[in-house]
Amino acid sequence: MKEVDLLIIGAGPAGCSAAIYAVRAGVKPVIAGGAVPGGQLLTTPDIENYAGFVNPVGGFELMDNMHKQCKRLGVEFTPEEIAKVEGEKSPFTLTTTDGKQYLAKSVVVATGAKARWLGLPGEEKFIGRGLSACATCDGFFMRGKTVCVVGGGNTAFEDALFLSQFCPEVNLIHRRDAFRADQVTVEKVKANPKIKLVLNSVPVELLGGETLEGVKVKNVQTGEISQISCSGVFVAIGAEPQTAFLKDSLVALADNGLVLADERTHTTIEGIFAAGDCADKHYRQAIIAAGNGAKAGIEAAAFVNLHR
Repeated sequence: MKEVDLLIIGAGPAGCSAAIYAVRAGVKPVIAGGAVPGGQLLTTPDIENYAGFVNPVGGFELMDNMHKQCKRLGVEFTPEEIAKVEGEKSPFTLTTTDGKQYLAKSVVVATGAKARWLGLPGEEKFIGRGLSACATCDGFFMRGKTVCVVGGGNTAFEDALFLSQFCPEVNLIHRRDAFRADQVTVEKVKANPKIKLVLNSVPVELLGGETLEGVKVKNVQTGEISQISCSGVFVAIGAEPQTAFLKDSLVALADNGLVLADERTHTTIEGIFAAGDCADKHYRQAIIAAGNGAKAGIEAAAFVNLHR
């Protein structure tokens, strides 16, 4: 069993930021990032809303720079995946998928969340080429173009309103004619002349060559197939926090799998902290994950230094 000061689970913006702040506070962190460290940003071709970059930066480049920065500061990376976290107080026992164990004085959970996609054939080739799960991130690239939003909750309706600021036509596709979104938000969408409600309908095929050019939609009541020409489809049907490994631990999770953490990133177990999309109910933005990771790194380092 390897003993460490701080084990950070996840090598995305939150995990890397936590490590940077922890190591500068005199704590030696280990990042368990899995076989492909970096999270969802690795598949994001252009990021234009991360402060400090004059020109858009590729997600892979951004994460590569974060990893290099961590390594320069002496942060240790391991490709192992954590399968279990045990203990109600420090030190905590963490077991990897291949049975290796760590004994950590503190833990930062920064495993992120995985977007729910539509599950359509060939979907993968359009991700980042017109298909997105983040209107806030990618909506700007659709300025002046027709787009679609898929979903019926607050996120879908808020995305539609956001996109309508710079898109001439926004098609909101929902499988029912009733919504989970707040009524006030629903009324705003209905009153917006740029937004068209495509109800009782589901996407069945994405169209295009190198980039997305349209979507086929099926009416679930009549079976009729129609086609919408568009340059972008924004999927807003939720995200899955990558927290299944915590279900048998004492760390409390919300019903949707998010880690319950306060504004200082403290979880329900003293010495275990959470940051980034695995604990974020609202934003799911890289820069916010990095900021929360900084909080977690500061808090975890303070905890470790207090209990040496």
